[in-house]
Amino acid sequence: MQNKKRLIGLDVFRGWAIVLMVIFHFSYDIYYFNIIDFQIQTNTFFIWFRFLIVSIFLLTVGMSLKLAHQTEINWSSLKERTLYLGVASFLVTISSYIIFPNSWIYFGILHFILVASFIVLPLLNYPYLSLIIAITTFIAFHLNILNMHWLFNILVTPLHLPPTISVDVVRFVPWISFVLVGISMVSLGWHQRIFNRGFFNKRGKLNNFFSFLGKHSLLIYIIHQPILFGIFILLKEVKLYN
Repeated sequence: MQNKKRLIGLDVFRGWAIVLMVIFHFSYDIYYFNIIDFQIQTNTFFIWFRFLIVSIFLLTVGMSLKLAHQTEINWSSLKERTLYLGVASFLVTISSYIIFPNSWIYFGILHFILVASFIVLPLLNYPYLSLIIAITTFIAFHLNILNMHWLFNILVTPLHLPPTISVDVVRFVPWISFVLVGISMVSLGWHQRIFNRGFFNKRGKLNNFFSFLGKHSLLIYIIHQPILFGIFILLKEVKLYN
């Protein structure tokens, strides 16, 4: 553990998610700039690829929350986290509105993490209840018993939300299930069995690299897509593709 509460293995795990996310967004940009003609939003492989990436991120959110608030809620840490996530979410929304005015991001993964970080606080010390709620919510969603369509229908007009689809939306149901599972994993000590093993805890250049990415995941999330977009726009200007 690093800095008393930080698991190197957890940072490595999050670092893998960062790499997968950059690959996914690079693939999206190839589609967006018409370099390769494939429908990434309906392609089965990319649908499951995105599912994997979001799942890893939200599992780490739940685990990190429990590690940060093990005995009691660390309000100073929560305030700092809220500030960073709030600013980052706002930047994502504004930039996406400029680039995608008809499908801008109103509730992407950063917005979700910000809201979920408060909603799950009462469950931090109830791992079995968290697990039951997570499983029930996930199953109920896929049986079409539980969803948040009603809230979208209420907010779509007053907030001028995109009426069809956002370029990135992380629905509260069922994704809250993964945050709750992450909380349960730490509370029940399952994370130690995973992240203290060699694959995640092994010292070396590769794991140090992924650990670095995991520690700076928010910053990388914010800057990587503008950098990728800038590169593709530059390549288009020099006519390396049409």
